Amino acid sequence: MPPETPTALPPAPRVRLREVDLLRFLAALAVLMYHYTGSLGGPWKGEKARELFDPVSTLTQFGYLGVELFFLISGFVILMSTWGRTMADFTVSRIIRLYPAYWFSVLLIGAIYLTTGLGRGRPEALIPNLTMFQQGMGIQNVSGVYWTLWTEMHFYALIAVLVLTGVTYSRCITFMSTWTVLAVFAKETGNGVLEGLLIPEFAPYFIAGMAFYLIHRFGSSWLLWGFAAFSWATSMRYALPAATGEPYSLAPSDAWPAIAVITTALFGLMALVATGKLSKLRWKHFATLGALTYPTYLIHYELGPALARLLHPALPYWAALAAITAIVLVAAYLINKLVEDPLVKLLKPRLKDSFQRLSAADTGRHRGKRARTPDVPADEPAAPAPHANDTRAIVPAGPTPPHHEEEAHGSTPSAPIGSSI
Repeated sequence: MPPETPTALPPAPRVRLREVDLLRFLAALAVLMYHYTGSLGGPWKGEKARELFDPVSTLTQFGYLGVELFFLISGFVILMSTWGRTMADFTVSRIIRLYPAYWFSVLLIGAIYLTTGLGRGRPEALIPNLTMFQQGMGIQNVSGVYWTLWTEMHFYALIAVLVLTGVTYSRCITFMSTWTVLAVFAKETGNGVLEGLLIPEFAPYFIAGMAFYLIHRFGSSWLLWGFAAFSWATSMRYALPAATGEPYSLAPSDAWPAIAVITTALFGLMALVATGKLSKLRWKHFATLGALTYPTYLIHYELGPALARLLHPALPYWAALAAITAIVLVAAYLINKLVEDPLVKLLKPRLKDSFQRLSAADTGRHRGKRARTPDVPADEPAAPAPHANDTRAIVPAGPTPPHHEEEAHGSTPSAPIGSSI
């Protein structure tokens, strides 16, 4: 059993966690299938998707839980990406990761509304939605899936506090402990400000993801598994509203056993990632699937109804579903290659230069040095942090512990929700 406060990992090569890319893609596909085949709405001109695609909808009605997997992955990947980074690094990585595809999706939704009248893309809503902060301003999201981005923003704001103080093992433990306790108290008090800041409904997933990353990086400990177990237990309070007597609209009220099993399986998958049990899933093309995840998630909800109007009734429902899904995935690939990649290349050096100028000006005034988040302990050199877009793990030099027994593959950047979305 490793010590509760592990020593620093020396600089080492990085291995891409392509199994995480695969999980992200499957999470996005699950959400897509929920909206197209498992929801009580859907893109099918007033028909209930859940009834049209029975009996497949018996399974896909739970596809919305892919969002919970996104949040678990986000906790894992975002903590990994902040290690050894400055606040400027973190800010730049989030901007270039989130905004290019998001801006395109907002404009696409506006075009769909103007040409078909479908969706929420009214012109007066488009400009505020370009900020990604519209929900905080009380303005309606132009897409029904954008609420998850606002939830991610809450997580980024909280993790920024950790980045500012310096990311170390012990500080992560303090951060996770504090967030866990305050999130429970926020729900108990019913204080809207605290609930808004601490997102108690989704905090367990982010915190568990962070714990799983620490397990992956430093090895198992009772403390870290305790965080994961407690987060799993508290997540059930929100995943099973039927069991607490609350109304439930996403799945039938008697579906709580299935929800419990699926939610537990999601935590189990991340535990397998953390301990290296999925390390054989390293097919290089999983990185491509990971790159499709974010644009697929952004465009599928509003693009689906527009495509359904064009393809059905000329095509039967199942054929239309296959065609719509294929079109969405191809569009996501094109967005990644023609929008995300060029804009990242354009924005990244300019944003980094802007922050470097700010840092230089600040250094000139205070004659100080730009602080970086130290590794563990602070006086040892930090292991190089992976880019926030990717899912590469840091593999320790020297003898490889059991959970890092994996073949080193070449790395290519990928598009999370996580974040990891």
